[in-house]
Amino acid sequence: MENTSPLGIGSRVRHPAFGDGVIIKIYKAAYDVTFWQYGIKSVGRDYDKWEVVEAIPAEEVASFNEAEQALIRILRTYNGIDETTRLGDKWIDGNLILQPGDAGLATKEMPIDTFFHKIVMVRDRLRVMEQRINASNLTDEEKVNLQQYITRIYGSLTSFNVLFQRKEDHFSGTKG
Repeated sequence: MENTSPLGIGSRVRHPAFGDGVIIKIYKAAYDVTFWQYGIKSVGRDYDKWEVVEAIPAEEVASFNEAEQALIRILRTYNGIDETTRLGDKWIDGNLILQPGDAGLATKEMPIDTFFHKIVMVRDRLRVMEQRINASNLTDEEKVNLQQYITRIYGSLTSFNVLFQRKEDHFSGTKG
């Protein structure tokens, strides 16, 4: 399908060689596209051999927040990530402070909601990894071995459960 107007961030395309993808960055002469199977590839803006599955109009400048929202929408559509994970009320507007043991070093401070967002993204990426492992051509034994590592990672992340508002959002590792 030939496209005469520029595509915006979040536009979905189907490339004959790389398959389904989403435009994540726009340059003067090219797009950066994340393809599900091949990762990020640059494709010329004048490329006309792909099918435009969903065109999003190009904007002059896309903010980080707009790009993030487009990515969230894509992940929800393709990976079943559709719940909203909320920070526990007692942590809202709080700060995380890391105090080094060496008194000569500065502390590091960040909003708890920023830290919480990073933890949730780790969880969501682990879920995507699990789905990719399950859908792969690995042997059952290889899948089980990789799943055991992921379960141990979840177990290591249980320390952060205190940040979640709902118990069903908690990490859980191996029991017993």
